[in-house]
Amino acid sequence: MKNQPAPPPDAPTAAVAPGDAADGTGGAHEQPAALLPRAGVMRRRPALVWAGALLAVLVLLAACTAAAAVSISRRQHRHGGAPSASAARGGCDAFAAGRWVVDESYPLYDSARCPFIRDEFACARFGRPDTGYLKYRWQLDPPCAQPRFDGLALLRMWRGKTVMFVGDSLALNQYESLLCMLHAAAPGARTTVSPASGKIDPSYTVRFEDYNVTLVYYLTHYLVDLVAERSGRVLKLDTIEQASNWLAADVLVFDSWHWWPRTGPTQPWDFIQEGNTVVRDMDRTKAFTKALHTWANWVDANLLHTDTKVFFQGISPSHYRGEDWGASAKKTCMGETQPLNGTGPYPGGPIPQQAVLRSVLAGMAKPVYLLDFTYLSQLRKDAHPTKYDGGIFAGDCTHWCVAGLPDTWNVLLYGALTGQF
Repeated sequence: MKNQPAPPPDAPTAAVAPGDAADGTGGAHEQPAALLPRAGVMRRRPALVWAGALLAVLVLLAACTAAAAVSISRRQHRHGGAPSASAARGGCDAFAAGRWVVDESYPLYDSARCPFIRDEFACARFGRPDTGYLKYRWQLDPPCAQPRFDGLALLRMWRGKTVMFVGDSLALNQYESLLCMLHAAAPGARTTVSPASGKIDPSYTVRFEDYNVTLVYYLTHYLVDLVAERSGRVLKLDTIEQASNWLAADVLVFDSWHWWPRTGPTQPWDFIQEGNTVVRDMDRTKAFTKALHTWANWVDANLLHTDTKVFFQGISPSHYRGEDWGASAKKTCMGETQPLNGTGPYPGGPIPQQAVLRSVLAGMAKPVYLLDFTYLSQLRKDAHPTKYDGGIFAGDCTHWCVAGLPDTWNVLLYGALTGQF
């Protein structure tokens, strides 16, 4: 299979303009009315006793409110908004309630035996000397049960179905990891690759023939349409005609954000259009928000009354700024070999656009499961290809090695699919 270069490493995340994203904070607790005794009783009791009792009640309420605020602030610092779908359903937030631990049974497969890894993710192929990054497992805290991945069970569950990853190169990262995990589970299974060249234009398909399972990667950086017109390349925030290519999928996994902040030579559009209004630029988080609403409206209009399962990949972090994890401002992921300790919030805080994504998903009629990988991935400054990517980039701190971190994303995807949390 011919390896195709992925898009260049994404620029550091742009800041959110005021008012663009939900602030992610809970409203203040409304104080209940004071529980005053009946007037007749009050006249028979000393006023001092009732004053003391009232003061005790108010102190207790204040303490409860403060404790709740501490709990909410820690959760929101990790997630940048409301709790994830797994937390809302079962009281277990598999994407935040955990830490990275060494597991000598890892990695889940030998990357040298996987025929689906492109050069930009193939760290071992290009001589990465350390192997510690392969040995980390995301250990969930009680009461979460540790999810187990069963590739054969997944192939049987998906028999006769089409699974599609839609988005940029971070979606491709997860897609190729999943291909390797399934191949390791069924190494003798016949597979068909289309196109045979491996070129993504705009899609790429691997079919596990013995199980009648088709896995597709569809490349789109913005989800909405990018159209070449006489005036130039136009990013259309309110049209999504390419989505007709996604209708045949039984499972859809989307992602977007990393290409939105791009400027200069790597920006693939010349104009932004919404309705009849065409501009050369606008606040990128505002444009991202409009595009997400267009995507959400399409999903609700076309998939609401179907059995299609829809997931959205949380925003994958980059590690180009050492200050984000308490290191020097000049430090990047280069040379990093260990993750951060996952017992507290990430020093750099949540990615602001997480709140935008959560807000849009919360307003949809079609249930969409947020695979909220951001926090646990922020801790993995050690898991990027850096210079071990076949010379495609100068130092890649955006994508992830395969095998590596995206395998955990797929373990959690499997856990979500099978109701393990």
